[in-house]
Amino acid sequence: MKFLTFIATLVLIWTIGLFAFADRVRGFTPAPEPARADAIVALTGPSAERVNASIRLLEQGKGKRVLISGVNREVRRQELRALTPGSNRLFNCCVDLGFEAEDTIGNAQEIAAWAGAKDYDSLIVVTSDYHMPRALTEIRAAAPGIELTPYAVETPSLGNSRWWKAAVTARRMTLEYMKYLAALARAMVGGIDRPATDEPAMEKAA
Repeated sequence: MKFLTFIATLVLIWTIGLFAFADRVRGFTPAPEPARADAIVALTGPSAERVNASIRLLEQGKGKRVLISGVNREVRRQELRALTPGSNRLFNCCVDLGFEAEDTIGNAQEIAAWAGAKDYDSLIVVTSDYHMPRALTEIRAAAPGIELTPYAVETPSLGNSRWWKAAVTARRMTLEYMKYLAALARAMVGGIDRPATDEPAMEKAA
């Protein structure tokens, strides 16, 4: 009986956490106007909207440069430029492409190396709303001390408060929640191992 009670309690906690996670995801959009940062980073995804949003922020002077992290190695710069509205001059002078990352952990490492090489202390992070909690967690772990401002791209299918009633959206939210929990666990282990002199990164209200 005690074991069943324990399992039921775990399931309840997990379920409450899932709905709290979903509320956080839905709270990222619509994304408010971000304050200016040193630079902007976009994590590539299933559509070009993340990249487009980062270029729009660059045009608005929200950062000095953009890093597009996780670009497919077979994609050429001019091909990506053709899919992105905006200034050719800005794209040519102020957009860097990262080809090394193959997942969110790789994105975080690529972003940390890029920001460190350029001595940036603050970044606007552009990715999808459902991906934002995990992206922030991984980047914060890879680059402690860098100030992160989330700028989320909305996923329309997740905007409905009854997302859990549709199999597709329920699956996406649940899968991302599980990945987020794994990212949190990795960050906690890394935080224990990290020297006490490191300063934690901060997330601006966004």
